[in-house]
Amino acid sequence: MQLSSTAEILLTRRYLLPGENPAGLFSRVAHAVDTPKKDAFLRMMEELLFLPNTPTLMNAGTVVGQLSACFVIPVHDSIDSIFQALAQMAQIHKSGGGTGFSFSRIRPEGDTVSGTGGVASGPVSFMQVFDRATDAVKQGGRRRGANMGVLAASHPDIRSFIRCKHSGGLRNFNISVGFDEHYFRTLESGKPFDLLNPRDGSVWASVDPRELWEQVAREAWATGDPGMLFFDEINRRNPTPGLGTLEATNPCGEQPLYPYESCNLGSVNLARCIRKDDLDEPLLRETCRTAVDFLDGVIDVNRFPIPEIATRTLLTRKIGLGMMGLADALILLGIPYESEEALRFAGRVMALIREEGHARSGELGEEKGSFPAIDRSIYTGAMRNSTVTTIAPTGSLHLIAGTSSGIEPHFALSYIRKMAGTDVVITSPLFLEAISAIPHGTDFLVKVRETGSAKDLPLPDHLKELFRTAPEISPEFHVRMQAAVQKHVDNAVSKTVNLPEEATPADIQQIYTLARSLQCKGITVYRYGSKPDQVLSHGCDVCKVDD
Repeated sequence: MQLSSTAEILLTRRYLLPGENPAGLFSRVAHAVDTPKKDAFLRMMEELLFLPNTPTLMNAGTVVGQLSACFVIPVHDSIDSIFQALAQMAQIHKSGGGTGFSFSRIRPEGDTVSGTGGVASGPVSFMQVFDRATDAVKQGGRRRGANMGVLAASHPDIRSFIRCKHSGGLRNFNISVGFDEHYFRTLESGKPFDLLNPRDGSVWASVDPRELWEQVAREAWATGDPGMLFFDEINRRNPTPGLGTLEATNPCGEQPLYPYESCNLGSVNLARCIRKDDLDEPLLRETCRTAVDFLDGVIDVNRFPIPEIATRTLLTRKIGLGMMGLADALILLGIPYESEEALRFAGRVMALIREEGHARSGELGEEKGSFPAIDRSIYTGAMRNSTVTTIAPTGSLHLIAGTSSGIEPHFALSYIRKMAGTDVVITSPLFLEAISAIPHGTDFLVKVRETGSAKDLPLPDHLKELFRTAPEISPEFHVRMQAAVQKHVDNAVSKTVNLPEEATPADIQQIYTLARSLQCKGITVYRYGSKPDQVLSHGCDVCKVDD
């Protein structure tokens, strides 16, 4: 097991228990998921072929024992329900999980409150309460919690919700607008779109649906939020439609969940499956099978933070197996990220992960029994897990694994990342290797560390194409990559369309339209510089080249 210096820093500051080293961490995790395959679990983690989500790495084999990353908590239109959700959020954050909420059932600001003669303050005001509470509770005692707030496009407060992060508020929330089939039919017809009071279904106001679409684009341009969720597409492909309608996701949007559901995620390191300039398909298949065993085993040993979550999670046994390291795998294969060949490769790999994951889940269903709600699902044969595949952002995991994040292109070839309160400089090892083979190539390193890019360097064209960074890739292609992978994903895909600083709101509207037409389940954009405290920054012009 060879870990980068960045991985060592991250593990030491956030993951390792007192007196523990990385080998001890992986051993602790593998043995906590106590099945006959625990030696195989340990081997695939030590070889950095697969890593589970952060709460599993942090909490497996400890007294906390809460191993899931993703939760959705219901919020109903009453003070009791709202503050119960707040308390449950705190319990989940304390144990290391992230939470998602639909605030669509809360009556709008200015509506009547029966029994008091007063008026309601609306969902945004309660989101601010949740946000402040999140500041006070660190996930697992080591980092601040994360939330997703969702509001239906038909809610009367939708316009204030879209603007709610404009002045820098709600720092602990991602937010998304939930669009459904009725909205899109209205948009296409050109008719007014009714905003409905969730308290009684009455029409509160009627607006131009195009106005909402444009407002979302303007605010996403200005702040990076809100994202869009296409709930008609999410529910059209919901594998358990008999359990009702999905209305919320986890904080990064890749996991649509029912109220009180949770999900544990894990990612195969695709770059580690490239051997001799080709995909080692047998290795990838075997890793997927072992990973499904691991993730399913996590459900059984998990200590759920509240009883309702245990009940709902065991009903569907959702897992989310995905990949990280796609960008690095493409570089190793000599395939530019922005190419038709890359789309075909990504689709092929994700289809393989889904095929092998579903096959193993089916076998586990035969061996151990299917998930209890299978009679309300799309499945006709045995199936252990109602969902098997997800593409997570792998925010910290890819640094531990020493590879690129999720299915994203490289954000920059050299960049500063805020890590546990410290600025850490990260430079792509594959880029360093590539320029080291060129006479005087290392002389380019200073420039790359200033800009994060190779586009202005006197390098061969094929290297410039191979090492194009996220802002240098066309927005259309970002969306096409997301769609190519989504075809083979049970849940959803965490993917950001990174935009250069000069992008316009009109550009963002085009991205939304394309994502919708390609049947994505949601879409998120980020224009460089639109957040004053963004986690990643291009280049590191204050840094000097290492001796």
